[in-house]
Amino acid sequence: MLYLEESMAKWVMSENCIAYMIPSYSTKIVTDLDGLVLQGGSDVSPESYGEKPLKPEWNGDRIRDLYEIALVKEFIRQGKPILGICRGLQLLNVALGGTLYQDIQTQVPNSSVHRNWEIYDAHSHEVVLEPNSLMSSLYPGSKIEKVNSVHHQGIDRLSPSLTVEARSKSDGLIEAVRMKEGPFVYAVQWHPEFHNPDDQTFMDGKILLREFLKNGGKNGN
Repeated sequence: MLYLEESMAKWVMSENCIAYMIPSYSTKIVTDLDGLVLQGGSDVSPESYGEKPLKPEWNGDRIRDLYEIALVKEFIRQGKPILGICRGLQLLNVALGGTLYQDIQTQVPNSSVHRNWEIYDAHSHEVVLEPNSLMSSLYPGSKIEKVNSVHHQGIDRLSPSLTVEARSKSDGLIEAVRMKEGPFVYAVQWHPEFHNPDDQTFMDGKILLREFLKNGGKNGN
């Protein structure tokens, strides 16, 4: 089953572009598109990074992983931008050779709560922007930003192809990454499409979206 979250589609299309759900992987489809958004959703399967699930409920979606990993590699090969959201950050790290914590609270001592089912996207925490990072240049004058948090997996071993852009203020877990070389490939652990634009206490996700779109298009527009 393929799906496109309505909130994600509306967020992307708010900047005058078309959100297209990719039905299957093919080089031709990637050639015809300008960029890739990896949206949130089911767990990344531990089998996708060489581990066995610690619990049956953490099996994840191996079929979706293989589909998205193939897309990631082809978009990078063709030099096209990628933006990962929540699961998208985790999938990107795995596609490029990294690993994940299957469950943060189980595997990371003294970690903060990163998912609260009762309040879901209303759950939030602060992230610290890395000095001299792209994110710190996109949000000048800001060292700390407030974001939502609805995940229970997270980056364990970072891919050697990626660099850290932001971390959770409370426990240091990686919250944003960027590919060191090649096309614009960026990912965040939170859901900017869920941020209420009228709530000025949350990070403005449109800034990151515009940076992604700026790097797409046939002529880089």
